[in-house]
Amino acid sequence: MIKAEWFYWLVGLSFLVMAAQMVTDRSNPKRFGTAAFWGLIGAGFIYSSWVATGQAPAEPLGAAVLVMAALAGFGFTGRGTPRTTTPEQRAASAARLGDRLFVPALTIPVVAMVCAVGVKHLSFGGEPVLQEGSETILGLGLGAIAALVIGMIMLREKRISVPVQSGRSMLEAMGWAMLLPQMLATLGTIFQVAGVGTQVGKLAMSVLPKDSLYVAVVVYCVGMFLFTTVMGNAFAAFPVMTAAVGWPVLIGHFHGNPAAVLALGMLAGFCGTLVTPMAANFNLVPAALLELKDRYGPIKAQLPTAGVLLGCNIALMSLFAF
Repeated sequence: MIKAEWFYWLVGLSFLVMAAQMVTDRSNPKRFGTAAFWGLIGAGFIYSSWVATGQAPAEPLGAAVLVMAALAGFGFTGRGTPRTTTPEQRAASAARLGDRLFVPALTIPVVAMVCAVGVKHLSFGGEPVLQEGSETILGLGLGAIAALVIGMIMLREKRISVPVQSGRSMLEAMGWAMLLPQMLATLGTIFQVAGVGTQVGKLAMSVLPKDSLYVAVVVYCVGMFLFTTVMGNAFAAFPVMTAAVGWPVLIGHFHGNPAAVLALGMLAGFCGTLVTPMAANFNLVPAALLELKDRYGPIKAQLPTAGVLLGCNIALMSLFAF
């Protein structure tokens, strides 16, 4: 049986290999801090397996997160010069392959779907081929490995160090911002456990006019939008606003359809994702990867769309969720 933790170990090992490359790259004046940052992530992926089973304490993971925050916050990370193909070689390969360049990228969702739908039901020696409950994440990992192999064959590349160096280049280009969504999602859980949602709910109930359904809908959707703008992640805003307004007011008091209310509320939150630099993986990271002159250019371009979509979500919830 293929276990999910094997995939996490492979991800951790990849980070550790890239960290080893970073520490030997003398073109990066901050190579030790950069290698420590990404090496801690790699070690965390592997160490977490024993934390999940209770065989190791969780405190070292918390300490590692604090060290990583200090490394990024005090500017100890930087960017080197990976030893990979030249821009001219990449342009020549792109011209030769044309639209076939998308084949490796499309391989990942195809393999993930096959594993989640087909391989999920296969067994060998009385045991399932893929660990039960982890078929999709394993499919994603297997799809990534298949895409790597197909990409190397298509590009006629025999050295595994070249794609690893390219991956390292992307890591250094994205920097600490790549981890921001995971951190913010964790923050949303902490807010919920700390009772922030309950307090926001009391505040909302004290100012909302009684029996005013449409005002409550606007408060929920706009609240999801604003919380997501502040926190950068709709998954972080969702438990807070749903505990405050979505569940007790819209579903409990006004008897709204739970599926419609919660789905449209989440979509309203994604409107906030479009307009905040806190959603680094959507806004700042693409600007860094594409080396745009205006790092806030994606946010400025997405602002009108976010406003229109927020209005549509409010209208749809008002019309169809009750």
